[in-house]
Amino acid sequence: MTTATPPAAAPRAGLALAGAALCVLAALLIGFAANLTVVGHLQHARDQSTAYDDLREQLALGTAPVGQSTYDGKPLALGAPVALLHIPALGIREVVAEGTTSGVLMSGPGHRRDTALPGQAGASVIMGRQWGYGSPFNDVHRLPGGARVEVTTGQGTAVYEVTAVRRPGDPNPAPLGAGEGRLTLMTASGGAYTPEDVLRVDARLLGEAWPSPARPLRPGWITAAEKPLAGESDVWPGIFLGAQGLLAAALLAVLARRRWGARQTWVAAVPVLVALGVLVSGQLTRALPNLL
Repeated sequence: MTTATPPAAAPRAGLALAGAALCVLAALLIGFAANLTVVGHLQHARDQSTAYDDLREQLALGTAPVGQSTYDGKPLALGAPVALLHIPALGIREVVAEGTTSGVLMSGPGHRRDTALPGQAGASVIMGRQWGYGSPFNDVHRLPGGARVEVTTGQGTAVYEVTAVRRPGDPNPAPLGAGEGRLTLMTASGGAYTPEDVLRVDARLLGEAWPSPARPLRPGWITAAEKPLAGESDVWPGIFLGAQGLLAAALLAVLARRRWGARQTWVAAVPVLVALGVLVSGQLTRALPNLL
């Protein structure tokens, strides 16, 4: 009596799928860690250099924005450079972009669009990350009372004096009087890469406030993704599409291993998988809290 042997195709297919899944998981974990550390810091440095060149040119030409619109009346785009922030006590010198979404704050601090620009009368808010992507606001909680904060915009350089560091539960500052200005720096509080709440540093404007053009975007008229500790919900389709591409590349790598051998396959596949993992996880970090 002859005993039939089960086909080997099914176990091999299962092993290939399991191997591909492990490749995807490894690529995502490596990419995620890289985006929040080395790659993210390099991206921040590159974006800051580019933004500084753009802002310096606009300041020289007199076309730097002084409100919610460009010099020719067009709405100011998210990520457009609007100011240069300098905090001598901490050695911080950062270009501030318009908007506070997670994607914008990957490049550096962002100006909350429904507040006045620094130097103008009223409340101005600048948000920045605590740990990821250059961690520009990692040490703002150390600012002592009386420390100077300088912000350069298309209207000049405004100087502020730190008045308080506010943590959750602390009282709000007194309402501003006519012609007064206040700058609030916002970042996350909590441990490393584990934001718990919002930390605020208040500073009062020294000197006379500059004129403020009409602001069509009224206080509170911002998207949910621009609020403190919010993420971007519209990135998920891109994440799913990228994950499918990553899975396809991993399957090809597992199948190619049988034809080429382990060494040749991994030499060719690892750079591709890591690059795709960094790209996909970069989109994933945009869904995380913007002050992380």
